[in-house]
Amino acid sequence: MNLVGTRFATPTMRLTESQHAIIVGSCYDGLPDEACGLLLGPLGGDGQPTGVVTEARACRNADASARTYTVEPRDLLAAMRAAEERGDEIIGVWHSHTHTDAYPSPTDVKQAVDPAWIYPIVSLRDQAPVLRAYRIVDGEIAEVRVALERG
Repeated sequence: MNLVGTRFATPTMRLTESQHAIIVGSCYDGLPDEACGLLLGPLGGDGQPTGVVTEARACRNADASARTYTVEPRDLLAAMRAAEERGDEIIGVWHSHTHTDAYPSPTDVKQAVDPAWIYPIVSLRDQAPVLRAYRIVDGEIAEVRVALERG
């Protein structure tokens, strides 16, 4: 799916209900700090994520901050090894916004390390959590559709 006004593909991110629960649950567990985690899944023939998530892996926030996050390096290494064992790749990183919308901040845009990745953000600002996902390429932000599937 390519969103109007963007110059790059934005695949639908497909999460199972249990993966969604892992992501949102880890965000609440991280309070009062931002929480983070990695998405594993396959790449298509074009080297871009297909949108299928095979694992949502909660990680520690090495920053231990309510304003920033850095995936703990040992958690990143473990995720890389797990993905390689399955023939998958790391296809994204999620984090929470404890007091703001589920939209990339200027810091999030600067920290977008891989243009192929999907960047879900969970806002905990309101009573119910809000999960939205994005692609960030050369500072350009495009929303990615999120589909929840049974499982």
